[in-house]
Amino acid sequence: MKRLLIPLAVAGLSAATFAIPANAEPHWATDPLAPKPADAYSSANFWLDANGAALRKATQYYWDFKNVPKLVGTQGNSPDDGKPGMTAPTGTVATATKVRNVNLPKTIGKVFFLDQAGRYRWCSATSIQSRHRNLVVTAGHCVYEKGKDVYRKWVFVPGYYKGRAPWGVYVGAYAFTAYDLDTYDDYDGDYAFVAVHNGFSLAGSKQVSKAEYDKWLGDKWAQDVQITQAEYTKCVDLHGGETADCWAKLATTSDVVGPEYPDKKRAFKEVSKEVYDKSPTGNVNGAQEPAKTVIDHVTKSEYESYKGLGYRKIDAQGNYTITHYFLGYWVKESTKTLYYKTVFSVGIAKDLGRLGDVVGGQGFAWNQPMGQNVTVFGYASAPHPDGNKPYTGLTPKYCIGKTGTKTYQVNTFKVETHQVLKCSMTPGADGGPWLMRYDNNKRTGYVNGVTSVFHDQDGNDRIDYISSAYFDSEVADVYNKASYAETKGIVGPKGELLK
Repeated sequence: MKRLLIPLAVAGLSAATFAIPANAEPHWATDPLAPKPADAYSSANFWLDANGAALRKATQYYWDFKNVPKLVGTQGNSPDDGKPGMTAPTGTVATATKVRNVNLPKTIGKVFFLDQAGRYRWCSATSIQSRHRNLVVTAGHCVYEKGKDVYRKWVFVPGYYKGRAPWGVYVGAYAFTAYDLDTYDDYDGDYAFVAVHNGFSLAGSKQVSKAEYDKWLGDKWAQDVQITQAEYTKCVDLHGGETADCWAKLATTSDVVGPEYPDKKRAFKEVSKEVYDKSPTGNVNGAQEPAKTVIDHVTKSEYESYKGLGYRKIDAQGNYTITHYFLGYWVKESTKTLYYKTVFSVGIAKDLGRLGDVVGGQGFAWNQPMGQNVTVFGYASAPHPDGNKPYTGLTPKYCIGKTGTKTYQVNTFKVETHQVLKCSMTPGADGGPWLMRYDNNKRTGYVNGVTSVFHDQDGNDRIDYISSAYFDSEVADVYNKASYAETKGIVGPKGELLK
């Protein structure tokens, strides 16, 4: 895998800097996501285009329920003898949102990405305090495909709800994870810190000249629109002839006429079954054309994904069919001159600043004793293994409890030292933070884990435990390196894409 070397400053974070022996093997791996502004803008625009259609299309990260993992053994009270440490959170003005007397932190959101099969996926994540206020923490499997290559078009959307990004979109620039996850798909290192660019939002569009259009590096489009003959004549006079700004062309047009009109032709228009059933019969315009009705036999997947006007039906033999209905019109065809011009438009984006300045950042804790009280947040969505689906994934849910007093091994995954919590949240909550000392008024705490694996411990096909990598000195090393990653804005004050 291609590695990215990031220059590190000499001074470190006061609470998260560690002395690493010169001959020690590094615990971290670093990979680029979209460090260039043009690539970052493209990733964000992919998700924001068409009023967030891609965001709404995405589904939670999915893992196979056929073999639900179990906790199979215990380790010592703490797998690490390093000194405990904490980095304090930063907060912003809280909103009034409340869920069952637990205030949702502004830092919580979803990460969106394309997996290696091109599917639109999401996980849970949170903003976390860092040197440059630009860091997101989530599960490693929400950034890396089987611990190897990073996912494409990776973005973080704090406060996400139904295709909306209330505090902007933050595109991943650099990903940091455990060396063993990156190299061996070892879930003891199932976490990732991602340095993100400044957030931005789309702020509409504006019409520009062809010269401005050619220079624009961000989102842009050209559209041919029809104009009047007078507008065409004025444009030709202005430019001394036809140009890309205006031109004329011959076109064949069809006008609806009566059934007695000479040299008429019959034209057809597909409509829904409901419109067809209400339409007249006979030799009139807009009449039913039963001879044009077509029944297509399709596959189940084609049937389920079809969005057209045709009428879907499963026949008595179990075949999947789509029936197309048409209305007929009498038309005359004529040739006339039509006039056009090209309208050039560019998309305007607004820089929202650093993630931590907009929504704040949770604190970070490592080498903490087991048995901590934690509040875990996540956008739980998937059904339980038995098919029951209590969560929608639309808003964050939470679990509150005390982590197991010992670390656990897990079957079916490469896990030796996970901390556990009794909780029924299902996938979609992957990557959600485990917050120690959560302050319900300030809505901040200390990230001491992220949801990694879901377990059915009593064998009833229901998730009853979740687990996280234990945050030890190695995790703190990775966090420390990620904290040095510098990012910047990707759009300028006029909404232009920066180089």
